[in-house]
Amino acid sequence: MDCAFTVHRALGPGFREKIYVRALCLELDAQKLKFETDKNILVRYKQWQIPGQTVDLLVESSVLVEAKVVPRLRPMHRLQVLSYLKTLNLRIGLLINFNVPVLEDGFKRVIRQGGTAERHALTRRTTTGRLNEEAV
Repeated sequence: MDCAFTVHRALGPGFREKIYVRALCLELDAQKLKFETDKNILVRYKQWQIPGQTVDLLVESSVLVEAKVVPRLRPMHRLQVLSYLKTLNLRIGLLINFNVPVLEDGFKRVIRQGGTAERHALTRRTTTGRLNEEAV
């Protein structure tokens, strides 16, 4: 997501999570991409629906974006994204930690495959600016 790299280049680390999310929204809007922010989602449990999860960004109804400002990403952050993907029946999520000097070090792609089998991939920028996916 080039928008995240644009935001990080302009702001750098050190701001609150909501600042980065709002800046991302401005970039997405400028690129005419559809998105929802602070989307409340319901978890289905048997015949009930339980509120309590809020997604930072949902882009084009297909890519979930979870922004963080933490010393480092932890397995619980990936599990959080996976739970959102499962609840929304989506496959691709981006976990972005803006609290790093170089955003490539805080940018992870999370892919949910099927019911329980998932793969976690690290996305890195090549010298040409394209994204590569490597299994972690």
